[in-house]
Amino acid sequence: MKDQIDELTLLLLYLTSFTDDYGLGKDQRSWKGYPFKSLNELNENKYIIGSKRAKSVHLTEDGIKQAQGLMKKYNIVDDK
Repeated sequence: MKDQIDELTLLLLYLTSFTDDYGLGKDQRSWKGYPFKSLNELNENKYIIGSKRAKSVHLTEDGIKQAQGLMKKYNIVDDK
């Protein structure tokens, strides 16, 4: 069940993400209002990056690709 929670947490991070233009480029970010255990696991797997003090995280390229694969797995249409 833990793996499914981590998958769904990543999927929710992706679906609620926004593009942040910080001057040197654009970044995909999401607010981190999810269980810290799952966020820590996603960080260890290099799907997200963020400090423990920040209120948001950055989705990595691998994280975005994984989330897009999960959308197909769970039959969710991307309307972004």
